[in-house]
Amino acid sequence: MEPHTLDTFDVEQLVPGFRPPPRPAAAPGGAAADPVAVAAADKAMRRWRSPVPGPLVPGSDAHREASCRMFRDTFNPYRPAALDWPVLAPAVRERIVSLPIWNIAVQTEGKARLRMAAYAATLPDPDMRDALALNAWEEHRHKEVLARMVAAYGIALAPEPPPAMPSDPEWAYLVTGYSECIDSFFAFGLFELARRSGLFPQALVDTFEPVMQEECRHILLFANWAGWHRARLSPWRRLRFECKVARVWAFLAWERIGLARAVDAGPASTAQDNNFTLNGAQSVSGDGVGLRALLALCLAENERRFAGYDARLLRPLTMPRLVRCALRVMRLPGCRAA
Repeated sequence: MEPHTLDTFDVEQLVPGFRPPPRPAAAPGGAAADPVAVAAADKAMRRWRSPVPGPLVPGSDAHREASCRMFRDTFNPYRPAALDWPVLAPAVRERIVSLPIWNIAVQTEGKARLRMAAYAATLPDPDMRDALALNAWEEHRHKEVLARMVAAYGIALAPEPPPAMPSDPEWAYLVTGYSECIDSFFAFGLFELARRSGLFPQALVDTFEPVMQEECRHILLFANWAGWHRARLSPWRRLRFECKVARVWAFLAWERIGLARAVDAGPASTAQDNNFTLNGAQSVSGDGVGLRALLALCLAENERRFAGYDARLLRPLTMPRLVRCALRVMRLPGCRAA
């Protein structure tokens, strides 16, 4: 296995008291020991409702408990080592290998797990601390999935610099959380576009499906942590927090504009594209897709993936609102958006 998988990251050391969930044992051949249980876990990760009646007021104990219990109850115990990487036709393999995302994808998961664990360690509330630590553990598992795929298909990666421990854990967690809210929104649509196009084997799509749904759970937890956290702040601390959030959004906008310019530099550019979710539709569909259709698909997939969770829990709203606004503008007379 590549060194990108065999590293020394350990959530238990970073977040005292956290214990990772048990992984299912492997059967002969590497398959899950109990396929029925694995299928049940996959189903359970997509639907959840709190048994507690009444509203879940942001900042309340009931809201915190429901948010954390959702994340625990919907955990999917799949094993990256047991994932089946199908043999690809040469043209399909070349299409996957040539996508300009693999360095940034592996490195992003490495940063995310560290930032989440670092912030979780600062939380005095044991339920929220454990939920965010589990989120960090799952980000580490995502990195392992990507590293195993890279090894399976011979994708070359640049040396991975070790991420530094964040000096401001809250800032780092906000950057990671809001970044995932942006990227996952578009990734949901692009993933469905790839499935519909048939350019990628269904077996490969199925292998990544639980990872995509986990991203939905991650940003659902982040949205509810943010709502719970800001509701508990005093007016002055709330103002400081909202200013920090505004700076995070400005930072993410500038980051994506800068990366988009690097990718637009020309075919000779070797930049890895953290903005791939906005630029990669041509790579995952046979005939391409217009901007309007892509945005509508991202919106529909976002709603579909969240539909199974308790409607009283908060949802990430910024990207859906922006896209709905953009779609309304595109319907205006004289708008030439495809």
